[in-house]
Amino acid sequence: MTSILPAGLHDIELLTELGRQTFIESHGHSAAPADIEAYITNKFTKDACKAALENVNNHYAIIYHDNKPAGYSNIIFDVAHENIPFKNVTKLDRLYLLKQFYDLRLGSILLNHTIDQSKQNGQAGMWLYVWKLNERAVQFYTKNGFGIIGSFDFSISANHSNPNHQMLLIY
Repeated sequence: MTSILPAGLHDIELLTELGRQTFIESHGHSAAPADIEAYITNKFTKDACKAALENVNNHYAIIYHDNKPAGYSNIIFDVAHENIPFKNVTKLDRLYLLKQFYDLRLGSILLNHTIDQSKQNGQAGMWLYVWKLNERAVQFYTKNGFGIIGSFDFSISANHSNPNHQMLLIY
């Protein structure tokens, strides 16, 4: 059984651990181990998670499979971007699954949940950044109707950044 629940302050520890683990699993090989460790040590802390959850613009959700946390998402409504000709567009800030759940189609379930939320809030589309060398993720988003509209360098550390596609889905 699969369920998706909104995340709240009671989920700080869970989201911190999910964030760390899923980032390592999906990006851990993209930079030197010291750069990855510095990034997660800085970005995936309880304080950072608390601040993100307290930000009313963030809409976090956790997906569970057989009562086990499998991943999470965060969307932000009305995040305009210079590559997008309209303003009422949602940024898919994060959508990550733990590797052990990759082949259960939970990513599609979670993505559809975020799209439904976006549409219910009067948005005309959704955009995101995805690491160009994460072929599985690029294929996932392409299969779900996203198209590449630009690029972005995602900074892991002062010494390393990953090239990303900017992708857009118009409803």
